[in-house]
Amino acid sequence: MEYFISTVLVTLSALFSGLTLGLLSLDTQSLRRRARNGDREAATIYPIREKGNLLLTTLLLGNVIVNTTLSIFLGSIASGLVAGLIATALIVVFGEIVPQAVISRHALWFGSRTIWFTRIAIILAFPVAYPIAKTLDYFLGSEIPTTYSKKELMDIISEHENSEHSTIDEDEERIVHGALQFSHLTVREVMTPAERVVSFDENQRLNAEFYEQVYEHGFSRLPIYSGDPLNIVGVLYVKDLIVEDENISIKETEDAFDRKHLTVRAGDMLDVVLGRMLKSKHHLAIVRNQNKRFIGVISLEDIIEEIIQQEIADEDDEDPVERVLAAA
Repeated sequence: MEYFISTVLVTLSALFSGLTLGLLSLDTQSLRRRARNGDREAATIYPIREKGNLLLTTLLLGNVIVNTTLSIFLGSIASGLVAGLIATALIVVFGEIVPQAVISRHALWFGSRTIWFTRIAIILAFPVAYPIAKTLDYFLGSEIPTTYSKKELMDIISEHENSEHSTIDEDEERIVHGALQFSHLTVREVMTPAERVVSFDENQRLNAEFYEQVYEHGFSRLPIYSGDPLNIVGVLYVKDLIVEDENISIKETEDAFDRKHLTVRAGDMLDVVLGRMLKSKHHLAIVRNQNKRFIGVISLEDIIEEIIQQEIADEDDEDPVERVLAAA
């Protein structure tokens, strides 16, 4: 009978000790996210783990009571020194070290399957644990949520990509890293400067020479200026040249030339510009400095390339030009 009681007490000590470390090591935000995504184990544990101070107080009270009872019980069946050595060995090895090492590694699995034990412990300890927990809640407040900086999130994604237990692959890692970084970039860092921009005068006629130049550069949208190359007045949509008459000037076209264009500043952040492009449905923006002088262009493709951290091939951009040349 003494062995049975000792075994029960050591087992209870192990449960209280292991669950204290295991359950409280689980982040409430992570549990809530997992529960929303259909994780039954997280959904089972979250309502209990959410009341952190009540859970902590209950488990610690239970652990102290069981360990004290074990020491007293062993003292009643053995001499003081022997009982002390046995109690210390049992509590430290089987009541603390082993259960904490095991349960901390499998906290979600173990916690969900022993949730009935935790609920019973909370009910039994409630008269004492609840006032203590409420006092802690009052003075300490709710648990501080776990937040990560962008660099930490990038490190986490990289660690997941390197782990055999994660489904995140190299492409997803690259894209997530790009998405986390692109909002810190400005238009100036990504844009094509004015000296490299291919543009045409609004009086340029749609002749064979013009189509050859358009085909050679392969762009689907071209800035159009009036007189001075820095005086941008609109954007030419190459694909719409198919329906235009031959040998007319760009400004005389009905559909291909659009004077309504998006203008951004070099210091604007990419995420802001992306939002404006999506809202206005423009794929190309004219970049101007504070003096409203034309200094370059930025395209939706440029921003997407920053997000996915990979250059987008422009092979499809040649198709509309080829059709224009064929029609010419």
